[in-house]
Amino acid sequence: MTGPSRAEVEHLMTEVQESFCAATEELDGAGRFTTEPWERPGGGGGVTRILRSEGPVEKAAVNVSAVWGPTPDRLSESMAAAGRHFYATGVSIIVHPRNPHAPTFHANLRYFETDAGAAWFGGGADLTPVYLSRRDAVEFHRGLAEVCARHPVADYPTWKRQCDEYFFLPHRGEARGVGGIFFDHEADDLAALWRFVGDLGRSLTSLYLPVLARRVDTPYGEAETVWQERRRGRYVEFNLVWDRGTRFGLETGGRTESILASLPPRARWDSDEDPPEGSPERELLDLLRGDPVDWASVSI
Repeated sequence: MTGPSRAEVEHLMTEVQESFCAATEELDGAGRFTTEPWERPGGGGGVTRILRSEGPVEKAAVNVSAVWGPTPDRLSESMAAAGRHFYATGVSIIVHPRNPHAPTFHANLRYFETDAGAAWFGGGADLTPVYLSRRDAVEFHRGLAEVCARHPVADYPTWKRQCDEYFFLPHRGEARGVGGIFFDHEADDLAALWRFVGDLGRSLTSLYLPVLARRVDTPYGEAETVWQERRRGRYVEFNLVWDRGTRFGLETGGRTESILASLPPRARWDSDEDPPEGSPERELLDLLRGDPVDWASVSI
């Protein structure tokens, strides 16, 4: 079946950006997103919106882009190798809360075409806690499963497993967080995938912001902030070493400041990290170093 037009997809990405930014500003109550338009040499550009706040959201970045042109020789996307020219559009979201008890949130939606006739959707959403809340993980995964269940083209169990496999730091032997869903190069039914991607994009605020809202007032101190900064260090390692989206943006000549806007405002690396047995910090490490959990089936 025929998929959407480029204009329709770009409109959706902008809609998701605007709605998520508005809802995040309302929850934060202290900061406002800046708006930074940019152009890509060779074709296209985007709008980067960043919030830096003294409120509950320490930093958030919501980026929209639509880029096109000759396919770079080093382009990481395997399907692009068959075409001499490419087109890609998408929206990416990252939220770094101030409170260590509130999990970091990441989501992205993307659409890709080549002049060889290939076209596909990709994307996903995931949570990265600093302190484990089983309730947050379960409700987030159940919400994703419900969105997927509304669309026969979606496959929550497979995409959940792909998320667990993708957001993993091999050099640490750790998962980045409690996962979510991750799908890529989905092309079998573009019209059905388009309906699913729209539903997922419009559901992102209800999937994450209630989780953030109930954690922002949890008491914490300096020790929790230090642990948060250490875990953010792991986040930085993944994004700079393993993330395909980061490589794609850099290899296609995207705006560097927008590509790296996903990084947290503060992070640290300590060589003596060894939380004691029975501590909340050890609980998180043991979880991330163990087998993935079927969160949607966990009782709370």
